[in-house]
Amino acid sequence: MKSLWITIGLILSVLLIGCGASENSGDVFTHDNITAESESERESSTFVVPVSDDKSNLEESVEEIIDNDSPADEDSEESATYAIINPMGESLKERIGVPAGYVRTSEAEGSLGDFLRNYRLLPDGSPVLLYDGREKTNDSAVCVFDMHLGDKDLQQCADSVIRVYAEYMRATGMEDKIAFHFVNGFLCDWTTYKNGNRILVNGNDVSWKSGSNASDSDEAFENYLETVFNYASTLSVECESEPIDIAEIRIGDIFIKGGSPGHVVMVVDTCECDGKKAFLLAQGYMPAQQFHVLKNKPDDPWYYAEEVTYPFRTPEYVFDEGSLMRPCYL
Repeated sequence: MKSLWITIGLILSVLLIGCGASENSGDVFTHDNITAESESERESSTFVVPVSDDKSNLEESVEEIIDNDSPADEDSEESATYAIINPMGESLKERIGVPAGYVRTSEAEGSLGDFLRNYRLLPDGSPVLLYDGREKTNDSAVCVFDMHLGDKDLQQCADSVIRVYAEYMRATGMEDKIAFHFVNGFLCDWTTYKNGNRILVNGNDVSWKSGSNASDSDEAFENYLETVFNYASTLSVECESEPIDIAEIRIGDIFIKGGSPGHVVMVVDTCECDGKKAFLLAQGYMPAQQFHVLKNKPDDPWYYAEEVTYPFRTPEYVFDEGSLMRPCYL
């Protein structure tokens, strides 16, 4: 773009000079305001514009330059790409737009997709914080969810996925479905917990014990999730999920590697164009940290299904083939 306006400025300058030029119409004007005195000097000039007093021709030249230069304008391309991010957006769907030609997939009101798209985000530019208030040093985030974290090193990667599903089911009247397995296979469900029961751990054996007051308060819910976070992991979440093909990818799916340590990232939005799909990924991590949307390409956080190859690289983890799965919580 800068070269375009330099060129136009030179042409306009030439016009002004041409209007008041002497009879020596053989003079020329170069980009550095030096008049070439000979043919050899003119040939050696890096940019030569013949003097003309034909304004109509000049206007046509200017229009032609603008028309030819605009499609390849680098600044315009960068601006169009950056427009995917709306710094003023307060939710996921308001903050992150879709790539050119794409539209968000249809998600029913009250669905997990609808829940995540409307999830409140922290202000643009907010750093990812660890559970102890320190800022994360690895800049992997496009934006950060305004999601409860707590002050313990508990809500890591698998726990963030568990929280999303638990919050969603609680917010949409499906509390009876909130249940997650521990690594040893014990099923810890919210209904039993809120009715006043607590878990008793003896080595690898886990059982319920009664004695606490029944409560479905927010505080009780957070205590329940902390219990799950203590004894669940990527190993248990992987066991509660089924492999899927990339063509089936939808909001709520995960890329996961069960292990100690393992890792999991979650699909939090999807869009499509002529049968092609793109998706956003989000993660928590170790140590416990805020749930955040991951970066991909510069100024474009979307991952494109047709570009996915294995090993599949995300900012902080590489997943092998077979790692794309669908949790069976709903």
